[in-house]
Amino acid sequence: MNKFSETLTKDNSVLALIDHQTGLLVSCRDLDPHLMTENIKGLANLAKAVNLPTVVTASMPEGPNGPIMPEITNILGNEIIEREGEINAWKSLEFKRAIEATGRKKIIMAGIVTDVCLMFPAISAVAEGYDVYAVVDASGTWNSTVTQAAMHRMTQAGVKVATWSSVLAEMMDDWRSDHGTELGGILAQHTTYRWVYNSYLTAANQK
Repeated sequence: MNKFSETLTKDNSVLALIDHQTGLLVSCRDLDPHLMTENIKGLANLAKAVNLPTVVTASMPEGPNGPIMPEITNILGNEIIEREGEINAWKSLEFKRAIEATGRKKIIMAGIVTDVCLMFPAISAVAEGYDVYAVVDASGTWNSTVTQAAMHRMTQAGVKVATWSSVLAEMMDDWRSDHGTELGGILAQHTTYRWVYNSYLTAANQK
């Protein structure tokens, strides 16, 4: 089994969150802002729950792009790679070395905006042999047309387009796994899956 057919686990993956900065969020019109924020928080909580290595980067946060959104730092802490000018985060040696230092070839990647902050490093990483999962619902951009164009270009380059809930389910693998109940709770916290999860808890408590 090669890295492209191998499924995601907490032991073979790294999360990269790129440029989720307060000043850039105004550009995100393809998703409801509240929904997108919940998706980003869900992805961050997933990483924290399974102790997934995480690399967070920001582009010139002292300028109009602003700092990383507090919804991320409140969950994952304030360790952020601040880039001085590289639009494509993969061209930042510090960012790339942080990914390489994990020794993992699967990158779960999200970014603001989808067609730049996510698409460019996703394609660049694939070109160097990484297996990239582009989490498009924890990313955002101007409108749905731009999203579709970015998704097409990424898939043409070999990037796997994904959603945060599918990443969570793939990593959970089995409700009986060590993190099964906790991950189900994260999904319930950030989506309408909460009703299914509540039913599951009720049934489990009746056994």
